[in-house]
Amino acid sequence: MARKTWWILAVIAALPVGAAFAQSPLDGYVIARSACAATPSIRSAANDPSLPLEVERAYRLVGENKKDGTHYLIEVPGAKPEQRWIEKRCGERVAAVDAGSASGGSDGEAIEGANSQLPEDEPASDVADSGNGAQAGAAHRNLLLAISWEPAFCETHERKPECRSMTDTSFDARHFSLHGLWPQPRGTEYCGVPEDQKADDRRGRWDRLPAVALDPEVKTKLDKFMPGTQSRLERHEWTRHGTCYGADANEYFRDSIAALEAIDASAVGALFAGALERPLSADKIRAAFDQAFGPGAGSRVKIACDRDGDRRLISELTIGLVGEITPEPDMKALIMAARPTSPGCTDGIVDAAGLQ
Repeated sequence: MARKTWWILAVIAALPVGAAFAQSPLDGYVIARSACAATPSIRSAANDPSLPLEVERAYRLVGENKKDGTHYLIEVPGAKPEQRWIEKRCGERVAAVDAGSASGGSDGEAIEGANSQLPEDEPASDVADSGNGAQAGAAHRNLLLAISWEPAFCETHERKPECRSMTDTSFDARHFSLHGLWPQPRGTEYCGVPEDQKADDRRGRWDRLPAVALDPEVKTKLDKFMPGTQSRLERHEWTRHGTCYGADANEYFRDSIAALEAIDASAVGALFAGALERPLSADKIRAAFDQAFGPGAGSRVKIACDRDGDRRLISELTIGLVGEITPEPDMKALIMAARPTSPGCTDGIVDAAGLQ
């Protein structure tokens, strides 16, 4: 065997299991969206389910099995070997995350960058820090509102009930959907929640979480504005975040919907509804917030994007809010009380309903 060939093979042999086969290196992180198995080898995925991903945790991304392939190679700290393969459907790629959230931080929240706020959860606090979310009181609540563009979400989650039921005429095909309202700072979560419920929530077993007691009119509106209720998303949001809101579930979801409706009915909602299948820049989106809620409002908004093949889709907006959300919220005051943030994704397509 030629010396050069021997040397190359020796280097490959020294690589962590799976690393030698990451044909296309990638940067960033993957936010786990389901408790899929992370395995040392793609071929072992069916036989080695012993290391499930922790839902909503951020894992450092190493590569993929080939360009536009089927699997990501990620780092799972503490595993042996640490570099492991997951199917792409199991997670959502993002550009960057807060240092405290990556692969062992606060469940993959504190997301920043091109895909930063992504559906399921959540960025670090970009709002002014005026105390712990559960104890600070309504007038001083620090919040992050996450609103999703459901058609983009469904491009990579087509098996979810809310995605199977979506049509061109569905409300969520042309309007923003509620992802969540998250008390800040990051880590303000699971207030008074038993450990077994935390474990079920983190593993995505939302059907095991207690049903959320809601008045009929709140439940009806929530089903309209949060299509993810078909997957028990409201149980996750209440368990993880609503329990720290300092109010009951009815008030928490009423406030969440009121803030979402105000944005959806504004120039921001009109911009998205009128741009189906076309790209929008972060500058245009932020300008629409300025138009709707006053100069500077757009600088409190971060845009998240997802990859769908060769397309980059706008998937979510997160907006910092500080203060009390009333039935007719003063969104200008709420937004302007928050700190400015980076824009996140610079541009993306506004997806229409239906798989592309």
